[in-house]
Amino acid sequence: MTALETKLKDCFILEPKIFEDQRGYFFETFNQKEFNQLTQTDTRFVQDNESFSTKGVLRGLHYQTGEHAQAKLVRVIQGRVLDVAVDLRAGSPTFSQYVAVELTETNKKQLFIPRGFAHGFVVLSETAIFSYKCDNFYNKESEGGIIYNDPSLNINWQLPEDFLIVSEKDLVLPTLEAARL
Repeated sequence: MTALETKLKDCFILEPKIFEDQRGYFFETFNQKEFNQLTQTDTRFVQDNESFSTKGVLRGLHYQTGEHAQAKLVRVIQGRVLDVAVDLRAGSPTFSQYVAVELTETNKKQLFIPRGFAHGFVVLSETAIFSYKCDNFYNKESEGGIIYNDPSLNINWQLPEDFLIVSEKDLVLPTLEAARL
């Protein structure tokens, strides 16, 4: 596995070593020791989650605050998504900047999103199965979010806005300026 730095400190794209032959392929999706060496963290994941969505579904931008903040390691099992991480860390030189990475069943890339980031994705294929690990358990009282179309972030979601399918909950999220961080 290799780790590619993004423009956001501590946020990495991980590319696995894929072994292919006439039978198909094999790759290690996660190895705790190698992950910690590559990211230079001591992150320990406690929960795996999976979602299924159709084209145009946009989930996010979500985060957890305080002692319930979460780091995530995300990947696509089936389909294609644009995955977005926004730096919300106070004092960070990349505060309010984002990175967008296309994750697909073919490229098998993963994105490591450290604590202190908002996260979201949009499905670009007809359907997608999205999987992610969290290093902390979800806590409803610590949940926060930023509206996906915040003009201060200016995220290019790669689909026309009228094509996006966004939950009612996500449609009423505040802008970054008004968010509880």
